[in-house]
Amino acid sequence: MNPVNTLRALGVAQVQQANSGHPGIVLGAAPMLHTLWMNHLNVYPQEPTWVNRDRFVLSAGHGSALYYAMLHLAGFGLTIDDLKAFRQWGSKTPGHPEYKHTPGVEATTGPLGQGLSMAVGMDIARASLAARYNKPEYSLFDYYTYVLCGDGDLQEGVSMEAMSLAGHLGLDHLIVLFDSNDIQLDGPVVDSASDHIKQKVEAMNWAHIFVEDGTDEAAIHAAITFAKSFDQPVLIEVKTVIGHGSLLAGNSESHGAPFSNDAYLALKQTLGVKDDFHVEPSVYKHFAQIGVEGKAAYEAYVSLFASYKDNYPELYDELTKQITTPMVAFDNLLNDATRNTSGKIIQELSTRIPYFLGGSADLTKSTKAKGADGDFSIARPTGRNINFGVREHAMAAIVNGMTLSGMKAFGSGFLIFSDYCKPSMRLAALMRIGSIFVFTHDSIAVGEDGPTHQPIEQLSGLRAIPNMNVIRPANATETAAAWKIAIDSDTNPTTIVLTRQNVLNSSASNYFNVLKGAYIISPEKEHVDVVLFASGSEVNASIEAQSALIEAGIDARVVSVPSLFLLKQQTKEYLQTLLPQDVPVLAVEMASASEYYEYTKHVMNINIFGASAPGNQNIKEYGFDAAGIKVRVLEILKR
Repeated sequence: MNPVNTLRALGVAQVQQANSGHPGIVLGAAPMLHTLWMNHLNVYPQEPTWVNRDRFVLSAGHGSALYYAMLHLAGFGLTIDDLKAFRQWGSKTPGHPEYKHTPGVEATTGPLGQGLSMAVGMDIARASLAARYNKPEYSLFDYYTYVLCGDGDLQEGVSMEAMSLAGHLGLDHLIVLFDSNDIQLDGPVVDSASDHIKQKVEAMNWAHIFVEDGTDEAAIHAAITFAKSFDQPVLIEVKTVIGHGSLLAGNSESHGAPFSNDAYLALKQTLGVKDDFHVEPSVYKHFAQIGVEGKAAYEAYVSLFASYKDNYPELYDELTKQITTPMVAFDNLLNDATRNTSGKIIQELSTRIPYFLGGSADLTKSTKAKGADGDFSIARPTGRNINFGVREHAMAAIVNGMTLSGMKAFGSGFLIFSDYCKPSMRLAALMRIGSIFVFTHDSIAVGEDGPTHQPIEQLSGLRAIPNMNVIRPANATETAAAWKIAIDSDTNPTTIVLTRQNVLNSSASNYFNVLKGAYIISPEKEHVDVVLFASGSEVNASIEAQSALIEAGIDARVVSVPSLFLLKQQTKEYLQTLLPQDVPVLAVEMASASEYYEYTKHVMNINIFGASAPGNQNIKEYGFDAAGIKVRVLEILKR
């Protein structure tokens, strides 16, 4: 059997075995994958994460069966038994590719457009690292990022945002193979789109190359070779037939369901297959060339890097030494918005961490989140501020791509616009990577912009994402701690949520207290009558209410809760030191705050949209000033 048909057969066999999956792309795109991996992709299966490997991202993640077949044949450690366990409990071959779960998978994909968008981040990372560390005789970072996408990917808005930025930045090591089969799940593409892809991508400063026949490997090879000559990103449109060679060729019915028994038997005859999951020794030998060439490239890189150490020891140390994240210090009397202190922290961290970069979605003047050393561009790849433009969805995905490439990367916007970022943030949490998302204007205190810009349910929604650490600092010191935690995290993303209005710093705040998720920021005078359990600016208001309550004969304790994610990791004994048994607790947060009901039945929250008015008036009208908190405590205590 020829190698391409082996790929097809192994891919479809997985779908048939699982009685679930997407055989159409397996049959149509196999020649593309074979050509790319055999002739261009620079990978080494025994060292799947070496720094200068080429990246392959399956943005059309539903084609995972084809990907797993290739990873098996290329020697990445997937066995035939793993392929047989496709989409089953505990297998290495889940329904869509998952980073850190399957060897060789560079990114978790499946939600269409995400893979292509993360690939843009991967090439930004390459360009940034190359600008700092490459030398004329040392190309440490010159890898290519290849993407396989389909019609659905190019219909997603996130792809258009990311491609627009990639074209603007002139990313010249990004090559997208477009599986152009004119079919999607619901039927022909013309039923839902009439885009002229060539004109569309060229308008975004991409080069477009057309391959008429998706089975012509020589033409595909020539197109990829040609793509490498451009100084801009390239989309190679390859016309394919979905379900190629099957009775359902060209039909949307082959997209997302296994074949009938008769159709599968006919396909096996067409492919020359007798036994499912059978691979001839000659085919294994053929694909082994990937590892042979990859090993040579890897060993040459190891030698090059050793020589680099001798000639550029300081840069070598930057690349190899673990950087200790500092705690930026602020005066205990500082009264400033946490967005402002965050901006200062970003600049300080930038002096310590050379591969720390990011930016805002056209909101830098408001978020204060700006990378160092000027704007990243074609002319200035050493710049570490990325002008994402009004592209929040792509920004979050691009941050993930940069993080996957070893950078400490952040993206920023208003908290209300985290809704646009959430799909990518969820993938960051699923991939268990340390992406950083910075959101400001965190409550109804935004004020005059009104309810369209005032978050209500966003905090609860982000906290509900498994493995997402949401930190809402109450002051400057907590903000510095939040940044240290975020930079140091390699196993979960961090969302830092910041105020527009000023908040007073506290001597009780420190890194170790924030690391616990909650701590006593202002203790009771003698005997605790009530605990105020708050985050963000509401901590300041609670401390003011504490003083007002003393006048009413009520002794309150104020607990700052910067991170419920971190608090959940503490012992029950620690929680009891904060919230004594039989003492009423009032949670205070200017948001829906439903997650606080786990700790108390008394939650002072907002379950309606805000209003357009000055921020301080909003706070007062909704009862979140000291007087309003005092009234709520008196109601609870019935005094």
